[in-house]
Amino acid sequence: MLNRIEKERELAQKLVDYSCNVKSGEKVLITYSDTPSSFVEILIETISKKGAIPVPFRLDRIIKRRLLLNSKAENFEYYKNIVLPIMQSVDAVILIGGSFNDFELSDISYETMGDFNKIYVEPVHFKVRCQKKWVLLRYPTPSFAQSCGLSSEKFYRFFFDVCTLDYSTLNKKMTPLQDLMQKADLVHIVTPTTDITFSIKGMPAIKCSGECNIPDGEIYSAPIKDSVNGHIKFNVPAVDNGFEFNDIFLKFQDGKIVDFDCNNKSAFETILDTDEGSRYLGEFAFGLNPYCTNPLKDILFDEKMTGSIHLAIGASYDDCFNGNTSAVHLDLILSLMPKNGGGKIYFDDELIYENGKFICPNLVDLNAENLI
Repeated sequence: MLNRIEKERELAQKLVDYSCNVKSGEKVLITYSDTPSSFVEILIETISKKGAIPVPFRLDRIIKRRLLLNSKAENFEYYKNIVLPIMQSVDAVILIGGSFNDFELSDISYETMGDFNKIYVEPVHFKVRCQKKWVLLRYPTPSFAQSCGLSSEKFYRFFFDVCTLDYSTLNKKMTPLQDLMQKADLVHIVTPTTDITFSIKGMPAIKCSGECNIPDGEIYSAPIKDSVNGHIKFNVPAVDNGFEFNDIFLKFQDGKIVDFDCNNKSAFETILDTDEGSRYLGEFAFGLNPYCTNPLKDILFDEKMTGSIHLAIGASYDDCFNGNTSAVHLDLILSLMPKNGGGKIYFDDELIYENGKFICPNLVDLNAENLI
């Protein structure tokens, strides 16, 4: 039988020691929603034993929904002015994103969410939090297990396998891919419904191995902003602020999205019209976590899915900045596994990836069977 308390202590230790490298005297903000107090207590104890200062901040989704339903743009400005000094004052941030209902925010208008993202999220999180040590975790609630169609015990076993992967070993195995990406110019992705090209020339490749996300396991770059041409159809659902988007099709011309299609088309169009940067790409990445094999409709897991790549519309990260700024950063995932239609990726006309696997000899250690 799974000893959940011991597993949670192991996870908390990884968040504090490995992901955030918390030092004595540092202040650590813990923001959490729909998460049992028992896990937050374990985090507080773990942080305190390091001689650091825990600062807990709770905002459950049902409370966030009520705030958004009753707020105007000026409210978000006030919330920002309250929270921003706190975020500026801490040394590290641990974000625990539990959820009792993934669709709790589904009746919040996209206009309201757009204002909230522009006025509050972008300055507090993108501009300040992302410059600090931080890690984001999705807590395993029973509703999460239910949405995956698994018993609670089987889901928790899966969750802790994913989250306690040997990330230091993964980090070493990602180095050859990082080197290859940083030398590459033209990326060409081809599937039965996709034919898209873009340049990553001169862009860094960032290894993600447990420092900022748990679970983790990806390596990302960013397309040169105006270099994207062609079309792509994503085959993994995207859930954003209570809306589920399926079969997203995007057509690009000189970097800009000039046509699109999906279900919930009007809601997706609102995302694209958030600001000037929301019709351009800010990220290109490979998913590498061997335990993530099927989509769970949760971006922290799905973007790490083995055999997949993802592109993000909107903001690029400061450590891989392609010039695109936006209040939006929405990851869209394409699985290239044979069961999903397969596909190929070329770097400068050389085939490096086929049907969800790396084929270059120095990259095969990143295939799922070699990481478990």
